[in-house]
Amino acid sequence: MSEPVVLGIESTCDETAAAVVRGRTLLSNVVASSMQEHARYGGVIPEIASRAHAEAFVPCVSKALHDADMSLSDVDAIAVSAGPGLAGCLAVGVSGAKALAWASGKPLYGINHVIGHIAVTQLQFGAVSENTMALIVSGGHASLLHVTDIARNIDVVGTTLDDAAGECFDKVARLLGFPYPGGPHIDRHAQNGNPKAIKVPQGLTQGQAGTKHPYDFSFSGVKTAVARWVESQQALGHEIPVDDVCASLADSVATVLAKKTMRGCRQYESDTLIVGGGFSANSQLRAKLVEYGKSNGVDVRIPEIKLCTDNGAMVAVLGANLVEAGVTPSAPDFSIDSAMPLTTISL
Repeated sequence: MSEPVVLGIESTCDETAAAVVRGRTLLSNVVASSMQEHARYGGVIPEIASRAHAEAFVPCVSKALHDADMSLSDVDAIAVSAGPGLAGCLAVGVSGAKALAWASGKPLYGINHVIGHIAVTQLQFGAVSENTMALIVSGGHASLLHVTDIARNIDVVGTTLDDAAGECFDKVARLLGFPYPGGPHIDRHAQNGNPKAIKVPQGLTQGQAGTKHPYDFSFSGVKTAVARWVESQQALGHEIPVDDVCASLADSVATVLAKKTMRGCRQYESDTLIVGGGFSANSQLRAKLVEYGKSNGVDVRIPEIKLCTDNGAMVAVLGANLVEAGVTPSAPDFSIDSAMPLTTISL
């Protein structure tokens, strides 16, 4: 069989995106973000995001097909993120994808957005081997997954118990007076700071909690500890060393993620780690994972920044994996699942 041509559509949060792939080759990748419309509220407002998706859907898909020099009739299948994500946002993308599939008579795959973050690395690093670990870190979750077969079999090894890394950064950023989203600001300031200046706890790594949750993540205590320290310095009338606060926070979070992930790699005897999700754009995390990977003999695959954040390419590549594996397309009446389990690859 020749490599399948797949149109991928993404609308889980505040990016409307569409892309076309032929197998592992990216032919077009279009992203429209409504981030600026949410900035003044300090977070994503689902109704605003949904409206933005409805406005951007047709232009994004049209441009993706145009850039690939194709029409809908040239596509072998359509894939769309069906969860997890914001319900209203998912509904726009899935409704649009269903309309396109119905009109063109093409098979449609409702896929798991998080697994798309694993699949997209194939554009840069080639096929996903059958004993691969994956760390997916985004604004709302951190997940450590064991991949046996990207199209059929994925197990959850560890997950977020409370605040995810991205949420932790955004909350501290707000305290320091940075605009939303806070992650890039903390990253930038951390590059000029001393990561050992402030003692920041490493969540779920010590004592009974660490033993009970060897692969799970918790960053709410980290956020609280940094907030208390900042407040105590302000109360004393001291100037806050912003660069040092950012560096200490970023180092703590990156170290926890790297340590727990490498422990998972050893447990499953996996020598390949795939990293994805919006938070994997963080430079401290990227550096820490590469450093720990070298000392543990693990090949760390972190895609270029534009493939870390939400995009249509990740949906299209996973769609191509499903087509190639002979997985049955989704039923025409499938529903979105805003809390889709990470063991569900497609509906």
